Amino acid sequence: MRRTTLMRMIYLFLIIFVAVGALWPGLPEDARPEHHRYASTADAPSALSVGEKGTIVLGTSPDYPPYENVDAKNNGDIVGMDMDIAKFIAAQLGYKLEIAAMDFNGLIAALQTGRVDFVMSAMSVTEERKRNVDFSSTYYVARNTIVSRKKEPYESSESLGGKIVGTQLGSTQDLYAQTLDGIQLKKLNRIPDLIQELKTGRIQAAIVEDAVAVEMTAANSDLLLSFLPPGSTENGYAIAFPKGSALVEPFNDVLKEMKESGRIDAIIDKWFASEREPQASNVLNLNFGILKGYIPYMLKGVYVTLLFTLVSAAFGFLWGTILSLFKISGIKPLEWFATAYTSVLRGTPLLLQLFLIYYATPQLFQYDISPLMAAGLAFGLNSAAYLSETIRGGIMAVDKGQREAALSLGIPYRMMMISIILPQAVRTILPALVNECVALLKESSLVSVIGVQDIMRRANVVQATEFRALEALLFAGVIYYVLVLVLTSLAHLLERRLRRSD
Repeated sequence: MRRTTLMRMIYLFLIIFVAVGALWPGLPEDARPEHHRYASTADAPSALSVGEKGTIVLGTSPDYPPYENVDAKNNGDIVGMDMDIAKFIAAQLGYKLEIAAMDFNGLIAALQTGRVDFVMSAMSVTEERKRNVDFSSTYYVARNTIVSRKKEPYESSESLGGKIVGTQLGSTQDLYAQTLDGIQLKKLNRIPDLIQELKTGRIQAAIVEDAVAVEMTAANSDLLLSFLPPGSTENGYAIAFPKGSALVEPFNDVLKEMKESGRIDAIIDKWFASEREPQASNVLNLNFGILKGYIPYMLKGVYVTLLFTLVSAAFGFLWGTILSLFKISGIKPLEWFATAYTSVLRGTPLLLQLFLIYYATPQLFQYDISPLMAAGLAFGLNSAAYLSETIRGGIMAVDKGQREAALSLGIPYRMMMISIILPQAVRTILPALVNECVALLKESSLVSVIGVQDIMRRANVVQATEFRALEALLFAGVIYYVLVLVLTSLAHLLERRLRRSD
């Protein structure tokens, strides 16, 4: 009887999981990860019909204006100098362009696992990168620049000796800084993180490229920039491809034509000519006025966060219940499986599990799993490992006499578990279930690292666009706090209702 019941529950779990996976791509466009398809590129004349050769996927880290950033105040598309160049090349070659957003330090991995066909993200050619990817010819040359506080200025590389210097992890500036003697190097993932570390004094200076330095200092009146000599610090940006890619030669042909015709210069002038209006700050150096126009964009992330949390919690509860039944089934193989599963999932970092599912699935199973589905699967599987022990404890807390009485009355095992044991167990463990949902809601911010447009990802977009670190984060914190208050209030109402029914 128990074996039959367990098999039926497993089948039910598989059916629900397949249904969720089938419905997930049907999300509204604003709720999906940062993938943008361009059916046409009107500003780029093409020799072939756009889309004639199918879709080509561009990987980028849209937090580096004016090269690439999210146009959060308008339609949410990824725009910038690199994007204009990519759209023109795709149109010339007859491809439909799709843009996939992710963290900068995940771009090479995305190329190697086949998630994207090429990368444009102000990426410089280095010997280390050339061992892993192929590059096009250079399309832009930038200069390294020191950004420091006005009250503690640094104007040359020699003046940085003995100082803590920040760089973006994996950037050319990071590699350049490693050649400087006597500095203490601090590597961070994103430019907004560098700004905040600089303003708080945790680093004395940051080395970034010229265009970004101009934006940083324009948006933060307490910072200044100093250009390093161009003779020794010029860095060429190029397009990266997987090793052996057939796209390198045709891309180079189009780039050559763009340089000869002056089209690249026109695109550069378009994105580098604009000037940022100076922003006034108060005594705390905060200016929440920069959020004007971004609030609707950030609030759209609430839907994604709640959907992700609810689906992950439901999946985790269902799979956790099955695991808990495995543990009390008396069937040794099932007990061993459930125990080993719990040990592995609780013993490894959630972020590692997320990366493995997102990057390994296409490489191992040739299935291009979406970022949102990968996140839901990783969080659900992880949550199930913790909930299985909670649910098992709740089941074991139900008086043993009730099971014996039910079985003596001839009540089938399945009916006994569903109608008698599990309802009492859930009532007992309800506070623990609420805590797990709250934890999922807050930990959902981790999914931003693979491009899911949740609240945290959208806050990062505002940070990158405005070059202000705190305002968007504080507003995101308020949103999370309100969501947690609503969730806990609903849980208290449910608890009171259950107590009245006793």
